[in-house]
Amino acid sequence: QVQLVESGGGSVQAGGSLRLSCAASGVSLTFSRYAMGWFRQAPGKEREFVAAITWSDGRTYYADSVKGRFTISRDNVKNTLYLQMNDLKPEDTAAYYCASASRDWRLSSRTTYNNWGQGTQVTVSS
Repeated sequence: QVQLVESGGGSVQAGGSLRLSCAASGVSLTFSRYAMGWFRQAPGKEREFVAAITWSDGRTYYADSVKGRFTISRDNVKNTLYLQMNDLKPEDTAAYYCASASRDWRLSSRTTYNNWGQGTQVTVSS
């Protein structure tokens, strides 16, 4: 069982930046063998895909709403996933969750992921 803990959330003004981290522990396989993703959920809305990174070749995928502003990356030595968020907008306000998956496809689907963190809140004011 993988335990995931997010950090780095906070309150910023529009145009600002934040970097989220997701520390993985309890991995029965090496962290490098898990695909990882970021999702977010705003109040009253469904959890939506933000970004993902494969384990096999480090390929990245992004939701159209964050392309060019957010960057997902991973450090397989530190067992940590990151999400660099630049040019933040009020519509980015949400709880952000990281998740792990044992396969490398359909990474934009919530059902692909086996383990989830508890979330970290990001609030962007105009």
